[in-house]
Amino acid sequence: MKAGVSQAPGDYVYFKSQVPLHKISIGNKQWRYYDFGPKSVPPLICIPGIAGTADVYYKQIMSLSIKGYRVISVDIPRIWNHMEWVQSFEKFLDTLSIYHIHLYGTSLGGFLALVFAQHRPRRVKSLVLSNTFLETHKFAAAMPWSPIVNWTPAFLLKRYILSGIRDGSHEPFIADSIDFVVGQVEILSSDDLSSRLKLNVNAASVGPLSLSDSFITIMDTNDYCAVPQQLKDQVSERFPGARRAILKTGGDFPFLSRPDEVNLYLQLHLRRVGVEAQLDNQPGTSKDDGADQSTDDNQGGNNFDSLPGQRNDGANDGAYQPKTSGQNGDNNGSDETKSSGPNTDNTSGSVLSSEDIGIMKEFMAFQLLVQASLFPVMLQHQMGVFSVSCKMLFNV
Repeated sequence: MKAGVSQAPGDYVYFKSQVPLHKISIGNKQWRYYDFGPKSVPPLICIPGIAGTADVYYKQIMSLSIKGYRVISVDIPRIWNHMEWVQSFEKFLDTLSIYHIHLYGTSLGGFLALVFAQHRPRRVKSLVLSNTFLETHKFAAAMPWSPIVNWTPAFLLKRYILSGIRDGSHEPFIADSIDFVVGQVEILSSDDLSSRLKLNVNAASVGPLSLSDSFITIMDTNDYCAVPQQLKDQVSERFPGARRAILKTGGDFPFLSRPDEVNLYLQLHLRRVGVEAQLDNQPGTSKDDGADQSTDDNQGGNNFDSLPGQRNDGANDGAYQPKTSGQNGDNNGSDETKSSGPNTDNTSGSVLSSEDIGIMKEFMAFQLLVQASLFPVMLQHQMGVFSVSCKMLFNV
C-alpha cells in the first residue's frame, strides 16, 4: 500500500464542485450526506463500511442521478450499538421526509442495512448487499482488545483498519480505489473509527426478514476481500432466492474499482423492484453530461439474472444494451417496462446518438493525449535537425 494520500481523481474534484455535502444534527448525532437526483423518486441510500465515508460512493451518485435516480450517500455517525443505529437512522429519514427506501450497503454497511430492514421492515423496499455478513462473532473473536477501543489512539485504529486491506501489488484500478479509501480514513477522527469498530464487533446477528428474497440483490467480488468467504456464503445461503451479481475482480471497494459494472447492477436492481427513473428536471445535470455517462455504464458482467418479464439481452450478452432493454416490444406484456424510464437513446439515423457522441469525445481525448505524448519527441527531432543545419552552415 502506498504511503501518504494521493492526489484526488479528476472526476472526484468535478463531483465535489457539483454536488453539495450536507450536514445536519439530529439529537447528539451529526449526519454528513450527499443527496442528488429527482426528489420525487424513492432514494437509493448507500451505507459504507468501516473505512468508508459518504464520498466513496461519488461514482454511483454521478452515474445514477444522470439516469433519473435519486441517490443518498451517508457517513455512519458516532453510534455505538445496533439499536442506536436503527433509531438514529430512522430519525435521519424522518428529518428528510423519506419513508420508503432502497438500501445499498457494503461490508459493515450491508450488515447495518440488514439490521435496519429487520427492525423497520415497512420502510425498506429492497436491498443490495455487497461483500457483507450476517453476524459479528468472527470479528469480535479477532479483536480481543475491543473493550478498550474507545481509549485507543487514532493512529493505531487507522493502522488496524488498513491492515485488513491486502498489501502488495494490485491491478491499477484496484490500487486507485485503495488509495482513495486510505485518503478518506485519514480524515476520520478517533471517535469515528472506534464507534465503527464497536458496531463491527458488538455481538449481534441478523434475524428473519419480512422482505422477500426477490427484492434482494447480492453483489460480491470473486477476488480477495477483507470479509471472509465463509461469511459471504452465509448471506447467499440465507437468501437463496436473491439475485446474484458476481464481479470477477474489484477487491474490497468495487464501487470505486469497478464502477461501470456496479452502477449497471444497481440500475437493473432498481428497475426490477419498480423504481421509475425521472429523466427530466435533474438538478446539476445537463444533456451533455447524460450523453457522456450513458456510454460509461454499458459495460457489465454476465452473471446477473434476467429481469422478470424481459429478455436476457441486458444480462447475459456480456454487455448491457440500453436500447434493447428499453424497448417495449420484447417484454411479454410485463409491467417492468414502466419502471425503465424514458429511453433517451432512441435517435433517428440523421441524429447522432449519445453513444456516438461519447465515442467521438473519447476519440478526441485520445488524439490530444497522443499529440501531447509525441510533443517531446517531435521537439527533440526538430532540435536535432536545427543542430545539424548549424554545423553544416559553419563548416561551409
